[in-house]
Amino acid sequence: MNEFSLSNGMHVLFAPSKGTDTVTVLVLVRVGSRYEYPKVNGASHFIEHLMFKGTKRRPNAQVISRILDSVGADFNAFTDKHVTGYYVKVDKNHLETAVDLLEDMIFHSKFDTQELNRERKVVIEEINMYRDTPARHVEDLLEEILFSKNTLGWNIAGSPESMKAMPKEEILAYHSAYYRPSNMVLVVAGNIDRKAKGLIEKKFGKNKDTRLEGDSFEPFETQVARPLVERVNVQYKDTAQVQVAFGFPSYGIQDEKNVVVRLLSVILGGNMSSRLFTEVREKKGLAYSVGAGNYLYDDVGAFSIRAGLDRTRMPLAVKTILTEVKKMAKDGVTTQELKEAKTYVHGQVSIRMEDSQDRAQWFANQLMFQDRVTVPATYLKRIDAVTQAQLAKVAKELLDTEKMCLAVIGPYKDTSEFLSTVKL
Repeated sequence: MNEFSLSNGMHVLFAPSKGTDTVTVLVLVRVGSRYEYPKVNGASHFIEHLMFKGTKRRPNAQVISRILDSVGADFNAFTDKHVTGYYVKVDKNHLETAVDLLEDMIFHSKFDTQELNRERKVVIEEINMYRDTPARHVEDLLEEILFSKNTLGWNIAGSPESMKAMPKEEILAYHSAYYRPSNMVLVVAGNIDRKAKGLIEKKFGKNKDTRLEGDSFEPFETQVARPLVERVNVQYKDTAQVQVAFGFPSYGIQDEKNVVVRLLSVILGGNMSSRLFTEVREKKGLAYSVGAGNYLYDDVGAFSIRAGLDRTRMPLAVKTILTEVKKMAKDGVTTQELKEAKTYVHGQVSIRMEDSQDRAQWFANQLMFQDRVTVPATYLKRIDAVTQAQLAKVAKELLDTEKMCLAVIGPYKDTSEFLSTVKL
């Protein structure tokens, strides 16, 4: 592993792996929807789209995609609430193509007015697609209520209204404030050529850092206790299956308790032998999918349980899920469960590290959000060190139903109707 900084302030890390013929170049920008303000809600995601629409050297999207397709590249981008990422994964012999193209897109995109206005319509259709996909949209509704009165609760893609009204000059100003080398990290992972460092310095190092201070995000403050009716977000949809997400505020990305939460999530709902999968699906047949996960942001997290439930047996389904939640909060886990969860995490990390793209993502997140980079072996030692007592303590603290929020998509006209149906 080789970590260094370019003269313009961009942080770079090489994570080599000889067991692959591929290499991934990933650039993360520390910006996402929680950094936005009302006039540009959705701008972070919109800019991600626009990066693929042409540069001075490569005038349109077709030229960019043709170059990548000509070398069989796997490429994409993503926007989260606190980070935006761009990656190209290629055969090791085409590293220069990946580096050159990424640098060109990130620093020299044209933002052509005609292309920008055309892409507004594409994003609006993407928003509509997610809204029409309850299994995905329920997570948006959950964080909307879990992080109410904070930009963390905003939809990453914005709304059709914000996309139509967002002025181009506001988009460009927002881009300039955050797309600067010192606000980025770059990771190269996989089968790395010894010439890679010189290539990165030549391409990415030539871009000047503006040293502008963009608007920071508004920190999330723990909310005072709210009545249950104010912690439930219901969206009507006449469906046979009801999508439900239970959410609990968890810990910020640097909190040491996250290794404990990782094991807790595995035992509660992280795989096919988890408590929720066993009780809800296998024993009672109440759902096809049910699971738990933890989403991390700078200052807070969101621990969620999501399920697609039989609408005719909703009271039993919700009761079953909450019974397992309360049982873990009260009694913790068994020695065998903890041992198996640790082995499961070991296996999952090993699988991830075999893929250059996953490897790049691991180290990029570490480089951007942690005080120091944690290699997988060190992380797994921390996993192995977790005790039953630690997990019991975190479970009791985290799985507090008095703080729990719910999001529901199903045939309920409002929150009162849903609550009267499940009788929480």
